[in-house]
Amino acid sequence: MTRGPNAKRSSDNDSLSALTVSVTTRSARFEDIVAIVDLLEDLFSIEKDFTFDEEKQRKGLKLLITDDRCCVLVAERQQNVVGMCTVQKMVSTAEGANAGLVEDLIVDKQERGYGIGKKLLFAIGEWARRQGLTRLQLLADHTNQSTLNFYGLSGWNKTGLLGLRKELNDHT
Repeated sequence: MTRGPNAKRSSDNDSLSALTVSVTTRSARFEDIVAIVDLLEDLFSIEKDFTFDEEKQRKGLKLLITDDRCCVLVAERQQNVVGMCTVQKMVSTAEGANAGLVEDLIVDKQERGYGIGKKLLFAIGEWARRQGLTRLQLLADHTNQSTLNFYGLSGWNKTGLLGLRKELNDHT
């Protein structure tokens, strides 16, 4: 599940630009997992459909980082991870090509409003283009209006589709 950062207002655009410039994006490494798990705890705290489980999130991140069909990017300021975003390749019969599912986007609460979420989405988009993906898609909490506004301002469009899921266990 994804959540965009809440926008902060700044009367000083120069300092806002300086803060954004000091943030870099790069591929996640195993040593980033602790920081990324902390970010996911924040993300899952607002998502009604998901429950935070540190061991599951660590396991999932290890799978993502080692899978060539996936990309995990972190935003870093002064060697501290302040945001992350993931995308996974999938085949789209509608596109007749590969597409991508953005599953997680989160920026540290203290770092929101400085363009870090947009920077992560841009970097994920560049990775997707280099991989030959023709479309990105994501799920967002329909009750989180600030997130929906963030995605809309970032060029994402609502669809007429509704996300559904089914838990797989021994009895289903």
